[in-house]
Amino acid sequence: MSRKFRINRNFDTAVGTVALLLAGSLWAADEKNGFDVSDAVVPADEIIWGGVPRDGIPPIHNPKFLDADDADFVRDRDRVLGVFRNGFAKAYPIRIMERHEVVNDTFGDETIVVTYCPLCFSGMAFTVQNEHFDLKFGVSGLLFNSDVLLYDYQTGSLWSQIRSQAISGPLKSILIPAIPAAHTTWRDWKNRYPDTQVLSTDTGFGFRYRSSPYREYERSRDLMFPVRNRSRDYRNKERVLGIKFGNVQKAYPFKELRKYDMTTFSDSIGGNTVTIEWFEDDDYARVIDDDGEEIATVIVYWFAWYAFHPETEVFVAESG
Repeated sequence: MSRKFRINRNFDTAVGTVALLLAGSLWAADEKNGFDVSDAVVPADEIIWGGVPRDGIPPIHNPKFLDADDADFVRDRDRVLGVFRNGFAKAYPIRIMERHEVVNDTFGDETIVVTYCPLCFSGMAFTVQNEHFDLKFGVSGLLFNSDVLLYDYQTGSLWSQIRSQAISGPLKSILIPAIPAAHTTWRDWKNRYPDTQVLSTDTGFGFRYRSSPYREYERSRDLMFPVRNRSRDYRNKERVLGIKFGNVQKAYPFKELRKYDMTTFSDSIGGNTVTIEWFEDDDYARVIDDDGEEIATVIVYWFAWYAFHPETEVFVAESG
């Protein structure tokens, strides 16, 4: 971990972090936190230790929620991951997600995992239930392209968040279906879904959720971990809306969207016509298909999108 950033990845307890590092450093560095990556679909030497042991960043397995009116710890400008599914609206404040990265949840009878990687600014939600398995996830303590690698407790397979795929283990190469998750402000989400529930700070852990431990990292141009592909077309941490449509990927840098004179416009991705909706006041964008349905996308730092998608198309405002 770079010394340029005074970030405690196990967060509020320095003594606890030292203990975890001492207990896990040799094991993690030599054994990939106990995961066998010899069969990985990505280069094994690019799967690196993130500085904590397995579940050293603790996932939330039994989340508690508050009504929107009772969530006085969330400010209007705070960012949340919002998910609307099966008639339920839930908001996951980023200040909580930064310290846990994984929330195993349910929307009605459907099992959902909500994930966030603070190194990449990437919040994504997945449906993880089918006729063969009903998965629950933890944080492996490993990274690929600076992005969190999840693991499922049932098989021990490693899953890449941004690839949305198992990269090693018994479920290797299986894709996990992403669902729309709005990385927006609390004000915006609450206006859209006034009856939303909000993830409570009563997580069972003694963390403080008052501020972001990644503020210094977000402001810096530097990265903490290596990535495979780099591009200087935009700042490393320029926010982009990334979409995958079949074998085509496209990025909408917020820098370009701010130049554009339209907040709603049509575009073509892989021969498919979609509608881009841009909400500048909330630093948020989304994609709607021809049927009026929102498509699963990710708001992410430019460096991370490009690391996974070096062949990406890029929206440029001057081209319309």
